Amino acid sequence: MVHHTMKTKTANANKASNNNAIMIRLPWLPGIRLFNLMCLLIVGSLSGCGWLTPAHTLTHTSTNTSAHATAPAPSPTAEVIAEQALSTSPSRLPPPIPQAKSRWIPAPWSELPGWPQDALQEAWGAWMQSCQRTTTATTALCAQAQRLNGAEQLAQKQWLEQHFQPYRVETLQGQAEGLLTSYYEPVLDASRHVRPGFSAPIYALPHGLSQRKPWFTREEMERNPQARSALKGKELVYLADPVDAMVLQIQGSGRVRVMEANGQIRMVRLAFAGTNDQPYKSIGSWLLEQGLTRDATWPGIKAWIAKNPQRLNELLWKNPRMVFFKEESLAGPAAELGPKGAQGVPLTTGRSIAVDPGSIPYGTPVWLVSNGPQIQLQKLVMAQDTGSAIVGGVRADYFAGSGPEAGALAGRLKQTLRLWVLWPK
Repeated sequence: MVHHTMKTKTANANKASNNNAIMIRLPWLPGIRLFNLMCLLIVGSLSGCGWLTPAHTLTHTSTNTSAHATAPAPSPTAEVIAEQALSTSPSRLPPPIPQAKSRWIPAPWSELPGWPQDALQEAWGAWMQSCQRTTTATTALCAQAQRLNGAEQLAQKQWLEQHFQPYRVETLQGQAEGLLTSYYEPVLDASRHVRPGFSAPIYALPHGLSQRKPWFTREEMERNPQARSALKGKELVYLADPVDAMVLQIQGSGRVRVMEANGQIRMVRLAFAGTNDQPYKSIGSWLLEQGLTRDATWPGIKAWIAKNPQRLNELLWKNPRMVFFKEESLAGPAAELGPKGAQGVPLTTGRSIAVDPGSIPYGTPVWLVSNGPQIQLQKLVMAQDTGSAIVGGVRADYFAGSGPEAGALAGRLKQTLRLWVLWPK
């Protein structure tokens, strides 16, 4: 932080007596100059005030408090509080806060790029979702935040500056820059039963699955009789493309237009239910490492499969991790909400991020800055989710929303970022 000071230049002033020796004499007070007369008048008036108002009367008390109580000093305005917060001296900042995978360095509000410009109202809904949980650090302030839901941006900004302290997130090695990626909620067509064009199953949690104990790999689920038996009857829906099935598993949730047995079409959400606890491996990275493609985006992967259909299973099995789902209704207000993240609350498009909870706890408001070729971000977001690939002190996955446009952004976003957590004072 560089503090600029205005340079000033001063010159020695002439003595006042050199310029103000006024030689006017009054005819009725001979020998007294006007300047001396004025001094006498000022001193006299001050003496008169002291005589009329003795010093002891200023501390006089009375049983009639309503008549003699001293008026309290006015409370500082919100503008004054905000100005004081912005002008916080680094020497008066609190100490750093260590985390398991990061360290938080206190910073003045003026360090946050774009802080005055963000439309904070858009983030307040995400904040209200986090307030549904009782285990967040901001729970004690949720009642006040609730009263500011829908308030003017300036009021929200001033409240944040009064009650929160920004901390710059750094790695344990002191690195302040990290990686930003993005994820989204796919919207896909599905069938309730196997039929021509729909043969890629999406499974519910199978029998015998034990969390935190590795289960069968993706390949074993295709070949192992015990795994096949455990999965029998657990098919929720069938998708048209096995690559889309993997996309759904990587994103962790999705919306599907499912054709029921009676021919009706219904939109439902497939929400994350668990995994086989196998490590995640990127099939795009494998293609790059093998020199089989130069385009590891999902369109590029599908193009490679179209030319090499006989190698489809070989490619998919390179990722041993399998995600299982549960079905949720999208009727009524649920249709407007995002999928639930690891915090257990619905995600908000453009205002929710997945983080490493060893660096940033769930429910923490975060100032996110990322300027790159895909998108320019300087905004308030909420840490509400995590992911198997979201690991590290300065790491975030940006929730882009639902549908093709969100998918296009999520598929190409990979740029640097900086993070500041807002922590209650």
